[in-house]
Amino acid sequence: MRRRLRTAGVVAAAVLGLIASAMPASAQVGTGPWTAENPSFNVQERGCGTVDGLNFELTCSTGSGDQRAERRYVTYTGGTRQFEGSFRITSMAGTRISLKQTFRDAPTAGPYFMLAVERGGRLYAVHGGDTLGSGATVGTSVRVNTVHQVGSTHKVYINGSLKQTVSSSGGSYYDKFGAYRTASGAGPVKVTWSGIKFWRK
Repeated sequence: MRRRLRTAGVVAAAVLGLIASAMPASAQVGTGPWTAENPSFNVQERGCGTVDGLNFELTCSTGSGDQRAERRYVTYTGGTRQFEGSFRITSMAGTRISLKQTFRDAPTAGPYFMLAVERGGRLYAVHGGDTLGSGATVGTSVRVNTVHQVGSTHKVYINGSLKQTVSSSGGSYYDKFGAYRTASGAGPVKVTWSGIKFWRK
């Protein structure tokens, strides 16, 4: 009897697993249905930037030059894309470091959205200077979601709360995250990312 019950339990678990895998992927924010993605990426190390897995570091304090340690994901065009990831700053003697970017690839290449942090924990949008959050201090984990409907809107969520909505033009874009010195910033800084996920709809 016990053996039969145990076998029934294994079968039930397997059936539930099949049902769960067939269900649409659920994202942390925004309305679905979402489809999970696993886009490829390139690692970018420039200047004093180093990347080790999901650990990103700028070792120098220079306020000039291209200092970056980032992952650059593949370009997407059209539809709605969601990025999710959590960062934790492990040390920061510098300030004004970009952590997450949504970058325009075409028709005109250039930064479209940049989330940066100041020493002291203020999170802000580099373009426009809007404060998007606080408390991003050394040792604190912060979750970031961006939901980009190409040709419509780009939304930024911090720890699940909507912090910014701006309009978006059409074209091609890509996601980047890590540690990047802004024009007014400088290292050194160490940051670890985790829980990286992507969805589309």
